[in-house]
Amino acid sequence: MCEECGCGDHRIVSLDVQAKLLGSNDAQARHNREHFSEAGVVAINLMGSPGAGKTAVLEATAAAIGNRYALGAVSGDLATDNDGERLRKAGIPSTTITTGSACHLDARLVHDELHNVPWRETDFFFIENVGNLVCPAIYDLGQNANVVVLSVTEGEDKPLKYPVMFRVADLVLITKMDLLEHLPQMSIETLEENVRRTMPGAKTIRMAAATGLGVREWVEWLEARRG
Repeated sequence: MCEECGCGDHRIVSLDVQAKLLGSNDAQARHNREHFSEAGVVAINLMGSPGAGKTAVLEATAAAIGNRYALGAVSGDLATDNDGERLRKAGIPSTTITTGSACHLDARLVHDELHNVPWRETDFFFIENVGNLVCPAIYDLGQNANVVVLSVTEGEDKPLKYPVMFRVADLVLITKMDLLEHLPQMSIETLEENVRRTMPGAKTIRMAAATGLGVREWVEWLEARRG
């Protein structure tokens, strides 16, 4: 029987499925990046845990920028258009990708969704990734920069526990600073040191969308990305 079906042949061909998937994704990401570059659009991949404050950051960004720059966004969630509704209410043209059970966006999903939002008319285009501190860091979407949103309520050790996410960060927004006084065990200095230990080149900005703390510095960082 083994001679007939081949199950006795113990030669094993190893296929790195993940490498193939990432290779295909990277090719699409390069295509996305070319689109953004040709249109003069700065694309930002905004990542962080559920509830870290990603949508609140974008709402504060829209309020601070006003009419100086045109903004656009695509948001990713397993279900609902709740974040998209908030962004549109804030004046940001946006669309939502509902992933069902997928814990991240990929370059193809972003590319296909661009047909549903006027991204070419924007100066800054934000990709609000699915709330997760693992998978989104692995997938290039064609962005110009990676921004990680980390709230003080998540604790000091997140950069050490989830190093892959912070190693790809160009900027870490430490959000909900207005709640720090209610967290006596929390050391903001230790948190920032843990970010530096994980990714020495990453910049951090202390931010509180509710009060406006750090929003100006964040907008200045964005403006610098335009060269």
